[in-house]
Amino acid sequence: MIAPDMATMLCFIFTDAKIPAPVLQSLLKKGVDETFNCTTVDSDTSTSDSVLLIATGQTKHRRVPAEGGKMVADFARALKEVLLDLALQVVRDGEGAQKLVRIDVTGAKTARSAKKIGMVVANSPLVKTAIAGEDANWGRIVMAVGKAGEPADRDTLSIGVGGTWMAKSGGVVPGYDETPVVAHMKGREIEIAIDIGLGRGKATVWTCDLTHGYIDINGSYRS
Repeated sequence: MIAPDMATMLCFIFTDAKIPAPVLQSLLKKGVDETFNCTTVDSDTSTSDSVLLIATGQTKHRRVPAEGGKMVADFARALKEVLLDLALQVVRDGEGAQKLVRIDVTGAKTARSAKKIGMVVANSPLVKTAIAGEDANWGRIVMAVGKAGEPADRDTLSIGVGGTWMAKSGGVVPGYDETPVVAHMKGREIEIAIDIGLGRGKATVWTCDLTHGYIDINGSYRS
């Protein structure tokens, strides 16, 4: 039960900075939207998830204005780094997971469209099992893009894995050599690039592979 809108977890973050609650809430929402809510293991969500950001106010510094602004810019960057580190720890620890997968979607009509495409790819059992089997099957990625229900065109679509473009503008890259892709698929961290070729929308999401371990753990959950 690990998917966007948090996961099966409770997360508590503390800072000694003296930052007003509305500013903290705004920073936390933006940070969570770009980290925890861009991760998935199995597309299923839990009923009891929380991320709390608490400021003790013990540090003495200039008063933070109600709008936050530039004064909290460094804090916002540090907060996002912490949130992303925690979020990726959750994905790496997915039930039966062996590989962390990063999916970068570019060229979508909008950022929202890019994220939806990325999440559909990330949740595809066929894509996730191909990654578990270290199979450089880019056709499964194309399939998942197509079923996302977002604007996409076969003739502008490009797919890459591990820094190697496999398909460009709807067709196999001339002289494409699968060797470096196969080598990349054997690693513990997999990178997938998807260029929709229709706009400037982009998003990054993270997932893991789907192995027999996931079935073993969940199949015996109550027994």
